[in-house]
Amino acid sequence: MTRYLVGRLLGLAAVLFTTSLVVFGSVHLAPGDPVSFLLHGRPATPSAVAALRAEHHLDDPLVTQYAKWLGSVLTGDFGRSSQYHQDVASLIGSRLTGTALLVGCAAVLVAVLGVAAGVLAALRPGLPDRLVLIGTGVATATPSFVTAIALVSLFSVRLGWFPGPGGGAPADLSERLYQLTLPALALALSFAGLLARVTRSAMLDELGREHVEVARARGVAGRSVVRRHVLRNALGPVVTVGGTMLAGLLISTSIVETAFDVPGLGSLLVQSVTAKDFAVVQAITLLSVAAFVLVNLVVDLLAPLIDPRLSLGEGSS
Repeated sequence: MTRYLVGRLLGLAAVLFTTSLVVFGSVHLAPGDPVSFLLHGRPATPSAVAALRAEHHLDDPLVTQYAKWLGSVLTGDFGRSSQYHQDVASLIGSRLTGTALLVGCAAVLVAVLGVAAGVLAALRPGLPDRLVLIGTGVATATPSFVTAIALVSLFSVRLGWFPGPGGGAPADLSERLYQLTLPALALALSFAGLLARVTRSAMLDELGREHVEVARARGVAGRSVVRRHVLRNALGPVVTVGGTMLAGLLISTSIVETAFDVPGLGSLLVQSVTAKDFAVVQAITLLSVAAFVLVNLVVDLLAPLIDPRLSLGEGSS
């Protein structure tokens, strides 16, 4: 266990280090002078340009610039946003709650809808199974922005059950969760469709195993067989894929947040890319990669606890 954890943590550090090199180098690989991006096309005097270059250490060698930038990042200083004129860390902190709530709601929907649909398809062959396969196929193939448009048209415009994009500032947590219902559903449907297919496949594999047939031959109740011998053993691959999907939800929020005008990290990333606000783009990219790798690490650690037949390292590999 200790050797495995050390190896994975070293791998995590290597991935983050490589990502930091790519993120830092993106500013210098982009065409044009970095100062022009910082100024956003605004005219500036030579003294102002010189002060800006000195503030961002642009006259130092690249290795020195990277070392100073990485040192600041490790202390939580991601620089200052050229678009919003405030510290990137505080800007991200103000948007983090919106993204966390959206991803949390979407993760619950993925788990409930995906597992329920997969179990239904595995236990009810015939028409229910075919309907689930068709529905999950459509959900998986439909882009989230198309799902967002359809949900807004039906539930906001036609039925009026939910507020549309930019529905105003919520008064409390319950109202905020209510406003996030459609965005979470738009984000979750394609992932839920994939999880349903994984659950169905895992359930069918377990249903065909010898110990399940023996339990049925001994007269064990069907529900008990499904709960104790089928569903429990099928949870291994379901949790593994579900953990990877959770990381995918974090990365897929930008389209949904932009479509529903949700003030989160995804919409902030889109706005910052458009405005060439590299400090914000760098910070969000680093945090996204870190979250993705950490989630995969947690999934690998949980997999043997859920299914003892798995050994460490088989969870998400």
